[in-house]
Amino acid sequence: MISETVLVPAQGAMLAGDLVMPDQARAVVLFAHGSGSSRHSPRNRMVAGELRTAGLGTLLMDLLTEDEERQDMITAEHRFDIPLLGRRLVAAIVWLGEQAETKHLPVAVFGASTGAAAALMAAAQRPRGVFAVISRGGRPDLADDALEQVCAPVLLLVGGRDPEVLRLNEEAARRLRTPNKLQVVPGATHLFEEPGALEEVARQAREWCEEQLRAGQTTPMRR
Repeated sequence: MISETVLVPAQGAMLAGDLVMPDQARAVVLFAHGSGSSRHSPRNRMVAGELRTAGLGTLLMDLLTEDEERQDMITAEHRFDIPLLGRRLVAAIVWLGEQAETKHLPVAVFGASTGAAAALMAAAQRPRGVFAVISRGGRPDLADDALEQVCAPVLLLVGGRDPEVLRLNEEAARRLRTPNKLQVVPGATHLFEEPGALEEVARQAREWCEEQLRAGQTTPMRR
């Protein structure tokens, strides 16, 4: 297994990431964390670990630089800048397509909370570079018009005790023009902190990726 800290160039910024690739990985999952979080998010790292047991590589990365993070803690000006976050995910997809260990692999994007909107926006901008999108407790509504442009199949995971986010995901599912599935995790709240909730998220995410891989919707990254 290859595990390394990497720097991803994105429009003049250098974004830190943790790339972990199992032997003979079949795909790589790019994680987009939610507002106020980072690549060290324990929830995303837990899910990433489970995905790696299924032979999927993972890239968890910061979407903001250290200076931007410090500024955002004061002003919150970047965390809801979905176009900016989406462009940075696009840069990461392009970067993965240039690395020796990942350039031959299809990419899925896993977004949590506001990161889900950025994931959908990136998928819309790179229709040949993303084979699946997974949203955990996401805000797909923040992707705006990009929703109708997404081509990759989308899995929307929402906690059963997160009614407002569930409503927003139901509305987003109706707007999506690509195959999609809305899966409610019973008893889970927004952060999926309840016993077994994150394990269910990881299981659903793994099965969604495996289903799309079997379907053959796996185009290597294109610049």
